[in-house]
Amino acid sequence: MKKPFDLTADYQPESFTFKDQKKVDEIIARYPKGKQRSAIMPLLDLAQRQTGEEGAKADIPYGGWIPRAAMDGIAEIVGQPPVRVYEVATFYSMYNLAPVGKYLVQFCTTTPCWLCGSADIVGAAEKHLKIHMGETTKDGLFSLMDVECLGACVNAPMVQINDDYYEDLTPESMVAILDALAKGKDVPVGSQSGRKCSMAIKGPTTLEKAAKKAGVA
Repeated sequence: MKKPFDLTADYQPESFTFKDQKKVDEIIARYPKGKQRSAIMPLLDLAQRQTGEEGAKADIPYGGWIPRAAMDGIAEIVGQPPVRVYEVATFYSMYNLAPVGKYLVQFCTTTPCWLCGSADIVGAAEKHLKIHMGETTKDGLFSLMDVECLGACVNAPMVQINDDYYEDLTPESMVAILDALAKGKDVPVGSQSGRKCSMAIKGPTTLEKAAKKAGVA
C-alpha cells in the first residue's frame, strides 16, 4: 500500500540540509563521475533517517520521512531535475513522503502470512491502538501500514517495525510488542516463539548433530 503524500502540504518544511556532509560525500563517491544519479536512493534513505532521528526528540514524536525540500536538495546534489528524484521516491514504498509514527508497523498480509493468521495480528494491533491501517496514533508513536511480502514467509505471521522483523507472532505477542515499545523498552527481534532463525517449528530436520553442536537445537 503506497502511503499518501502532498508535496504542498502545511507539514512540508521550507528547507532541508543534510547534517552529515561527510556521509553525503561518501555516498556520492561510490559512483563513477557522471553517474551521480545512482546516488538518489541512498541519499533518500539518508534523508529519511535524519528526519527520524530529529523526530524521536520531538514533543510529539514522529518517524523518518522525506520532505519535498530534501528531494529538491538531492536533485541539486546529483545534478538532476527534481522530477527524477520524485519518480524514485514515489515508486518505492520504503520511502515515506509524509510524516509517520515513531514506530512504523508494516504488516505483511500476503498469502503465507494470511494463511498463518495475519488478519488476527492486524486486528489485535488495530483494537489495541484504536486506529486502522494507514492511520497514526494521536501520541505520534505508531503508524500502521499494509505491505506486500517481506520475505520471511517461513516465520509467518510477521511484521516489520522500522528496520526490524518480528516473527512467529500471535495476537498476544503483537500487543506485548506494542506495549513494550510504547514504554521505551527494548524488544528482542526475530521469532517471538523461541524458534531458532528459520528452522522447522519442531527443530532441525537435517544436520541434527551439527545443530546440537552449534547450540541451536
